[in-house]
Amino acid sequence: MERLDLLYRHRFSDEHRRLRVRIWKVLCESFFQRYVRETDTVLELACGYGEFISNIQAARKIAYDLNPDAARFLPPVVEFHQRDARNMEDLAEGEVDVCFVSNFFEHLQSKGEMDEVLAEIHRVLRPRGLLVALQPNIKYAPGDYWDFYDHHIPLSHHSCAEAFVKAGFTIEELVGRFLPFTTLSPIPKHPFFVRLYLHMRPAWKLMGKQFLIVGRKP
Repeated sequence: MERLDLLYRHRFSDEHRRLRVRIWKVLCESFFQRYVRETDTVLELACGYGEFISNIQAARKIAYDLNPDAARFLPPVVEFHQRDARNMEDLAEGEVDVCFVSNFFEHLQSKGEMDEVLAEIHRVLRPRGLLVALQPNIKYAPGDYWDFYDHHIPLSHHSCAEAFVKAGFTIEELVGRFLPFTTLSPIPKHPFFVRLYLHMRPAWKLMGKQFLIVGRKP
């Protein structure tokens, strides 16, 4: 999509970006770090303003995004590529240990494009490498899902799992209800309460409108 910089400047104020950084620091420390070893090479697609890739602990960090604004929010240690995730020719086959995706697949123009992205992820992952994805779940947010102009593909945890299997991944974990729909959802956002939420799985079933899926390359 053209002019992503304008779209995301409108969507995320400076205050909201600072809030997201605080929340993602907790999410990485208290949850997502379990999928990443400190010796790993980690790739994040559609990195946005870098909240995940900046906070995860890894030996090498790579980020892709089409938004030119993304680069100025990333620390120098992150290798940034402003290019389409369907063609990651910068990366060799098997170069990546873990690929992370958050709220990205729904922005692709078609399921055909999603298949292309998944094929590239599969190529750059090492054998036994992980694809970890966090996605809004149309099954539990059928109205809110379409409040964003750049949402195109309707995905539930079940349909996304089928796409992963079609691309050659084995599903290792699938949580239909995980996090609230957005960081603007009406729940406490202090780091203490975010950690508390992550440890209270019954709360996920009440407030979770994003799904978590983890696929492994054979």
